[in-house]
Amino acid sequence: MKKIALTLAFILALAPIAYSQISDIEKSALLDLYKSTKGTTWNINWDLNNDVASWNGITVENNTVTEINLSMNNLTGPIPATIGNLTSLRHLNLGFNKISGTIPAELATIESLVTVQLFMNQLEGQIPAAIGNLKNLKELVLFNNFISGNLPESIYDIASLEILHVSSNNLSGTISPAIKNLNHLQTLSLFDNTMSGMLPKQIGDLTDLTELSLANNSFEGTIPAEFSKLSKLETLLLINNKFTGQISPSIKNLPKLLNFEYNNTNEVEVSSRYSNPITQVVLISQ
Repeated sequence: MKKIALTLAFILALAPIAYSQISDIEKSALLDLYKSTKGTTWNINWDLNNDVASWNGITVENNTVTEINLSMNNLTGPIPATIGNLTSLRHLNLGFNKISGTIPAELATIESLVTVQLFMNQLEGQIPAAIGNLKNLKELVLFNNFISGNLPESIYDIASLEILHVSSNNLSGTISPAIKNLNHLQTLSLFDNTMSGMLPKQIGDLTDLTELSLANNSFEGTIPAEFSKLSKLETLLLINNKFTGQISPSIKNLPKLLNFEYNNTNEVEVSSRYSNPITQVVLISQ
């Protein structure tokens, strides 16, 4: 009986430890997010009396918050600056909500971040200038917002980046030759912005690219011959820019290219295929 009593006492003593003991600073940061984005009107809200680890979309590991996934949950309002206090956060997905305001600069201080997904919201302002601090970042997905300004120079310092998807915003400026630093990039999607200038030949050094979507901008000049080195490319969308000249056959005949759209001032060239070689190329006079 003594052994049973001791065992029960031990279990009861450990019971509080079963709850996530995240710091007050981290819990406060989550509560700030809840209040700032009208948590009581979320599709699935939080019972603030329960353990943080039980809150919808929150992952806690080793007593620290490592993931927030609240996509499609009717978040309305700005992201609070205190999100920067979640210093162990690896994954942030607030996509497909009604988040407004700007991307807080403090987000760029969370060096543990691996994925940032803020797509399909109402975000304005610029991408934080210090975004390059996120040395572990693999995915930056911001499409369908109202983000403006240039791509920050520091973005080219994120050598780990695999997906850069910032289409359908109000981005301007050019693509820097420093794009060559992103040599693990698989998706580069900038379509439907107001970007301009000539395409740097260094894009051809991104040999892991499977998608290059630059359509619906104001890029100009000719398509660099170096694009022919992109042997893994499956999608190449260049239509509705200000390009001149013909595109090299060595680019059109890339071995894995499935979807291809290009036009200059005189014609449109479109290809959609599911086997090699290219089976259909359509020229449409404009």
